[in-house]
Amino acid sequence: MSLNSRTDASAREVEVPASVANIGAGFDTLAVAVQLYLRARIIEIRDDGKARLTVASSDPPVRGRNAVERAFDAIARWTGLRAPSVVVETESDIPMAAGLGSSAAAAVAGLRLFERVTEPMPDGVMLAVATSLEGHADNAAAALHGGLTSVVERPGREPLALRWSWPEELRLIVATPAAGLATFKARAALSDTVARKDAVFNLQRVLSLVHALQIGEFERLREAVEDRWHQPARAVLVPQLAEVLALEDPAILGAFLSGAGPSMAVLARSEYGRVEQTLASLYERAGRQVSVRTLGVHQPARSVPEAAVASAQGRTE
Repeated sequence: MSLNSRTDASAREVEVPASVANIGAGFDTLAVAVQLYLRARIIEIRDDGKARLTVASSDPPVRGRNAVERAFDAIARWTGLRAPSVVVETESDIPMAAGLGSSAAAAVAGLRLFERVTEPMPDGVMLAVATSLEGHADNAAAALHGGLTSVVERPGREPLALRWSWPEELRLIVATPAAGLATFKARAALSDTVARKDAVFNLQRVLSLVHALQIGEFERLREAVEDRWHQPARAVLVPQLAEVLALEDPAILGAFLSGAGPSMAVLARSEYGRVEQTLASLYERAGRQVSVRTLGVHQPARSVPEAAVASAQGRTE
């Protein structure tokens, strides 16, 4: 079977970025796509109308049913479109159970593969299906759209993704401990209620963060990524969380938990190598294995004028 009448190899491949969610105060709201990738390649197409995807090989191996398969099946059911069955190979640079959106990237890969063998899907549908699989929309929105996104989940309607500018010179230095942390454990540590003063604290800071990023006021980032909702509750589960948050270094513009953890991220626009070493030394002194990476942001390749995606930009008067 032809692939939507295209025979070039690139039509058979998808590449989906990792993501860093929350970014301090933006719990379940903000995420930014980063330059670590999951790649999937179609190696066989069967024009049988069964709309099934099989992962023939996965690097690293995945236990149980692959999230790429689940996403392909979910969007086939959601849309009701006739689709062929496909066999794919996947490889991923995104560490699992690390707070870097590995499951969201896999889900988005499954959705993109479905597009490859059917037709382009509206962004709102893609985000709705990914959210149904993930349980929250933040990582999925960044993986779908690239760059910095915020989300609005709406009962009975498709989630809305808002897209914001991310300064090109700003990098994330991410420390990922060798021991992972399952998202369900990190979620279980959270209280069902938030004190009003803490809710106000976070709302003030998440708005300050988005505003600072839009106008390049980097000196405000350290305060703008402070959080009282999820990081304190997760400190017992995340090695060196308090120590990373407390780092005083002129090159570090802000520090926060990456997603549910255990990865920690700091913002910098210079001296990346020295900041990497500072983070690595902190974990080494505690006797913990860690991988430290400097990651650029995966910027959106194009502007998508979909009704389901609102373009947003901060302004000052």
